Amino acid sequence: MPELPEVETTLRGIEPLLVEQTVAHIDVRQPKLRWPITPALVSEMQGQVITHLTRRGKYIGIHTAAGTLIIHLGMSGSLYFVEPETAPLFHDHVDFRFAGKGPWLRYTDPRRFGAVLWTKGDWLAHELLAHLGPEPLSEDFHIDYLYEKAKGRKVAIKSFIMDSKVVVGVGNIYANEALFMAGIRPTRMAGNISKARYAVLVECIKTVLAAAIKQGGTTLKDFVGGDGKPGYFKQELMVYGRADQACTACGAVLKEIRQGQRSTVYCPKCQT
Repeated sequence: MPELPEVETTLRGIEPLLVEQTVAHIDVRQPKLRWPITPALVSEMQGQVITHLTRRGKYIGIHTAAGTLIIHLGMSGSLYFVEPETAPLFHDHVDFRFAGKGPWLRYTDPRRFGAVLWTKGDWLAHELLAHLGPEPLSEDFHIDYLYEKAKGRKVAIKSFIMDSKVVVGVGNIYANEALFMAGIRPTRMAGNISKARYAVLVECIKTVLAAAIKQGGTTLKDFVGGDGKPGYFKQELMVYGRADQACTACGAVLKEIRQGQRSTVYCPKCQT
């Protein structure tokens, strides 16, 4: 599933070719995604000029004067450019054509669990975004905030930091990596962790996500950025996907468990 670094990589890849483009036509071949694509997307976005792009959590906002196109890549979606008249493949659901001779933006999603939505209001007030916690790389995400949110919480720390109402964008891969870097066992109860250890964890989350963005995200199966290139952070992974291998820090065998139907890999010696 594309996580925050992959979404940020996608945004940075498509933004230079989208800003100031006029949307000439939108081809919707499959409207039945996680939420149906409404006719308003076509009728209200066509003819509009794209002014800028932003990201909130795992959502990309493509803004025009008339409204905002909200895109979520779901579990397997991607955005990439194709040359005009390039024939779509089976899972290519939406094309955005632009005035002039430049490439088209194409949305593909094999599992159809993503979203292509249109809103005329403040996109941050949309029901899918309004409840989200702070951005992990922002100044709003700090030790005092996270420690206060954790007080009294009887939930595993990994599940806690993956809760988008607590902080956005810390998905499974990066939760594994940040907890390893911080030396915190993923099964520890969030409410039983000291403030000093939370201070370390906040910095580790920021470090891991920033490094992943710099590397262009993580390609485990089929993720590519907006330029069609894979991410290379997989080469940097310390625990995720390395069950039963030696810990790079102490040499102990890494263990794998399931938390919330997701794989968790940790070092039984380094993480306490």
